[in-house]
Amino acid sequence: MIKKNYAKGISFHASLLLLVTLFTLQACKKSRSDIGQVFFKETKNKVFKKVENDAFVAVFKKTLEEKKAHLRNPKFITAFYESNDFDPVLVSQHLPKDQLKNMATYFSKANTHGLDPQLFAANTINNLLTKVYEKDSIKSVEAAYKVIAELEIMTANSLIDYSNALKFGVISPRKIYASYHTETKRPDSSSMMAVLNVTDLNSYLDSIQPKGAQYLALQKGLANGVTAAGLTAEETARVLEVNLERLRWKNRNDDKKFVIVNIADFRLDVIEDGKSTLNMKVCVGEGRKLNSTDILKEYDENDLKKDRPFSRETPQLGSMIHSVQVNPIWNIPESIATNEISKHAAADRYYLANNNIDVYKDGKIIEDTELIDWTAADAGKTYAFKQRAGNDNSLGKIKFLFNNEFAVYLHDTPAKAAFDKSVRAVSHGCVRVEKPLELAQALFGNGATFEKIKTEMAQTENQEARTVALPKQIPVYLTYFTCWAAEDGALQIRKDVYGLDVVLYSYLQKLKAS
Repeated sequence: MIKKNYAKGISFHASLLLLVTLFTLQACKKSRSDIGQVFFKETKNKVFKKVENDAFVAVFKKTLEEKKAHLRNPKFITAFYESNDFDPVLVSQHLPKDQLKNMATYFSKANTHGLDPQLFAANTINNLLTKVYEKDSIKSVEAAYKVIAELEIMTANSLIDYSNALKFGVISPRKIYASYHTETKRPDSSSMMAVLNVTDLNSYLDSIQPKGAQYLALQKGLANGVTAAGLTAEETARVLEVNLERLRWKNRNDDKKFVIVNIADFRLDVIEDGKSTLNMKVCVGEGRKLNSTDILKEYDENDLKKDRPFSRETPQLGSMIHSVQVNPIWNIPESIATNEISKHAAADRYYLANNNIDVYKDGKIIEDTELIDWTAADAGKTYAFKQRAGNDNSLGKIKFLFNNEFAVYLHDTPAKAAFDKSVRAVSHGCVRVEKPLELAQALFGNGATFEKIKTEMAQTENQEARTVALPKQIPVYLTYFTCWAAEDGALQIRKDVYGLDVVLYSYLQKLKAS
């Protein structure tokens, strides 16, 4: 039985591009008259010498129609064979030199990647190959037609699935996570066509094995059955499996220098040429309690916000740090204004003045805020709030700006005590950094610009907000990893503070059951 739907939604290029690519393949395909000879030469079974074109095509079409409902990409695969006159191009090309046997071995070892081998029909393909090579199993030309057709269709489907899994991951993170907004490449018709165009299958299967140091370290831990402190062997395996899947996602560019925050580790690193040149603690957004409907809720991949529930979790995202604001002004979000600021103002008539918070309505500042009825339910929505630059500003002395739809940024904070906590999920969603001056230096480098930033951050009176653009924008990634290998090779495991491991593992288990 061919496994289906281990991840939904392959995007397609324009129909014209697909057809042009498909027809291009015809120029180099093997003629059908050789099929019987290929199988006879490999198996020495004379039944294969009786294979006739028209009779095989009829069986192939019928078999393809029967299997279509179970194929991962039925339209693509059907179009491929229609453009090739239903010629079994894959088995005729890759049966020799044990290439299909080697492919089946790769599929059978998918568990070394934390994946179920049956996602790629490993047992079925092995059984078909056994039948091909056993003379007693193929005694009639009708049986030969059937086994060739089934092996060809299974090979196309599983080879595409396996390649997609290792190169892109089996799950689309945008579909399963409410707060995932990082551009992540997914397979398309072009990448699938490249798989079917492979001439040396052995080399290709070797080439798509992830070779990053982190991936190999987690693979080794999974293969060796390591048990992390405080976890059972089964729990450790789950952590390794979900983080291997995260490492397969294509969501990062090949940047020489970038800033990366691991939300689950409450840490920030500046990476240059593959090594951390600056590391510090961070505080991230508060987590929310997940219920069973959250765990398996799917979202629209193309809609980054409308179908996503509100939370204080720091989102996973990728962007470019373009500037900083020294002695920043805090434009207080409506959610905080409604749930906190207006309530504090209702309880203490001097709260706004004492905290340097200005109130605006329709863009104009309100001088006498004591006349406002802060107990009104809509007070937080009716007015806008801004906290002036100063020593007690919630953003501290500097904020680091990058484009995103959620008003999230990195910033300093006057509340330093939170950095002493082991679990630092305490913010409203932005990322508070432990060493803001060092981060500014890492981004701007030494020189007049940084020295002026340093001087202005040290001011205690007459602070004025000033925005400074970076000479070159620097990528920033807010990520979520609960397991990785330290420089000495030891596995590091962190608490699943947002429950994102639970969500991802649930989807991986759902695939096994499908």
